[in-house]
Amino acid sequence: MINLFEYQNKAILDNDFNELETFLDEVWCNREKYSRYGEKENNIIESQRFIQFIHKTGEIKSNKYVGVIHFNGKTINLLPKIFFDSKTALDETHIRNINNHILWWLSYCRKIKFPNYQTSLDSRQSDFFEVLIYLFSKYTRSLLNSMIYQRYEEINNETEYLRGRIDTSEYINQNLTTGNWNKFSCCYDAFEIDNEFNRIIKYVSTLLFNVTVNIENKNNLREILFILDEVTDQPAKAEQCNRLIFNPMFSIFETVRDYCYLFLSNSISFNFKNELKLFAFLLPMEYLFEDFIFGFIHKEIKDVKATPQTTSVFLDKEQRFQLKPDLLVETKSERLIVDTKYKVIFRDDNDEKKGISESDLYQLIVYAIRFGIGKVILFYPQVINSSTDGKAEFIIEDMLASSTEIKVIAHQLPIIDKNVLFNRELSNFNLIENFNNARIILKRRIEEALNA
Repeated sequence: MINLFEYQNKAILDNDFNELETFLDEVWCNREKYSRYGEKENNIIESQRFIQFIHKTGEIKSNKYVGVIHFNGKTINLLPKIFFDSKTALDETHIRNINNHILWWLSYCRKIKFPNYQTSLDSRQSDFFEVLIYLFSKYTRSLLNSMIYQRYEEINNETEYLRGRIDTSEYINQNLTTGNWNKFSCCYDAFEIDNEFNRIIKYVSTLLFNVTVNIENKNNLREILFILDEVTDQPAKAEQCNRLIFNPMFSIFETVRDYCYLFLSNSISFNFKNELKLFAFLLPMEYLFEDFIFGFIHKEIKDVKATPQTTSVFLDKEQRFQLKPDLLVETKSERLIVDTKYKVIFRDDNDEKKGISESDLYQLIVYAIRFGIGKVILFYPQVINSSTDGKAEFIIEDMLASSTEIKVIAHQLPIIDKNVLFNRELSNFNLIENFNNARIILKRRIEEALNA
């Protein structure tokens, strides 16, 4: 197992160096087909940006993505840089607890459709992807054992009696002309188990069964496939999940649909050179952090209206340069702009700028001027080796607006629960229960920032 933190440590990959790079190039070129987060500015870049390959030394280094890569019997964990501490030795427990943090963040995300259902996690699960398979397979197996989704499907079939409506053209061409007049080509609706949703579940379960190495996951998935044995084998795509809408009777299946979307939109699995089964589940951390903060504010902070990615304001009159702040927030007393930056700051106590870049400050000032807002907030993530939650405030005078003051406040948000991270006693892990303290602290911190 290889553990890489974003832009931090390196690892030597003795064999398969070139083949892994080729595989990731292929994933990169197809990422728009499965990634929820499109990166339009990088569309012209053909070489992958998941991992840096240092050819002189045969080393690899992680970029801005988190997740897991299974390659030729190897597991490469790509972990968030905010957990990196060169003095801390990594083991399976530590990695599992890092992954639990990622799952907690995902549970608030809105762009990535992470299901609302969270169950207890087996303490032996340390692979991020195996954890997701465990959640999906356990929930889906339990649900299908109690009820199976059926819906009316249009069937075209030849019957000995009239059913539904007769396909006149087909009946004339295939029945009357051949003397088979006593049978009818009919179109009718039937309550079928072999429907689009069950075909998606079967396809995803088959994909996961081929990549998981966990025995319990295989057993759960095998049972799902047994239950859906009569369902047609058919490839599925993530956009099919977006089209599925359930009536209240079957609303419980929305969680399964969202899991299927999660796997189909962020993973890829295929035979490489007809020899290797390869797999990658990768998420860009900077967008994950932005999505988590918005989802958290939307769900946990009352009396606040947050609008993401407002695009109605432009920098120039000709409307060629569009401004897109992460969040436009309205409290009871004021409007303000919130921008998230997934960067490590407040590391040097002697730095008057606190590690905040001038480009970030310039960007927020432009937002404030064009939106006519006097207070903007920067949210940065907490890092594992920080002793306190950092805060910095800057006052800028707009000389073109009668020296109007623009207040820029930077906050380092506590999104790491150290009690969870270093806890080795958790035999079963429930996201809601174990991150409740972190939720309360983060909620209080954001409320203080918005109401300051």
